[in-house]
Amino acid sequence: MDPEDAGEMAAELHGQTVGGWGLFQIAAGAGLTAYVVWAGILMPGFRKVPLRLQVPYVPASAKQVENVMSLLKGRSGKMVDLGSGDGRIVLEAYNQGLSPAVGYELNPWLLRLSSYCAWKAGLYGKVSFHREDLWKVNLSDCKNVTVFLAPSVMLPLESKLLMELPDEARVVTGRFPLPTWTPSSVAGEGVNQAWAYDIRTVRQTQKDKTEGSPV
Repeated sequence: MDPEDAGEMAAELHGQTVGGWGLFQIAAGAGLTAYVVWAGILMPGFRKVPLRLQVPYVPASAKQVENVMSLLKGRSGKMVDLGSGDGRIVLEAYNQGLSPAVGYELNPWLLRLSSYCAWKAGLYGKVSFHREDLWKVNLSDCKNVTVFLAPSVMLPLESKLLMELPDEARVVTGRFPLPTWTPSSVAGEGVNQAWAYDIRTVRQTQKDKTEGSPV
């Protein structure tokens, strides 16, 4: 439709009441647009992942990023963000001195957005983003791991983290805590809350529980 035609149509509709059928058409068009966005941008990263392990993209707020970074303050070494979305956590981690800073994300559109954000921040080539299933990522050399994932994946994620991470690693989660671990530190409150877990402490706690359990 040409701009002039759109203008004429708007002029004709001005002052008129939109009937039920018109409202239905508007709603249907909005729904179709939303589906196209979902199918083109959000869905591609989900197709290879079992339904119960899928995590929708919800960008972290500035306060959430601040709280996560406060729990990594003073640390060094490799940092990995599992399900890195638009890359904002990775970029902030690099600015805080964590290097290499790496993001893993399945959605190709979000990876492109991450690269653009890195370029815009002057960090293109200094941070990296990879299209890879977080469950297949080897974490054995990671000292710092950040996680903004849904509650449904937290319990199985505990096993992966405990199996692969070195003792000196720290895991920081945003929005939702790891369900069976006791955090070493907490920052913020409500939806902005973040939890830090030191792997050495988690392993020791689990060992103590096992040794204290009746045979």
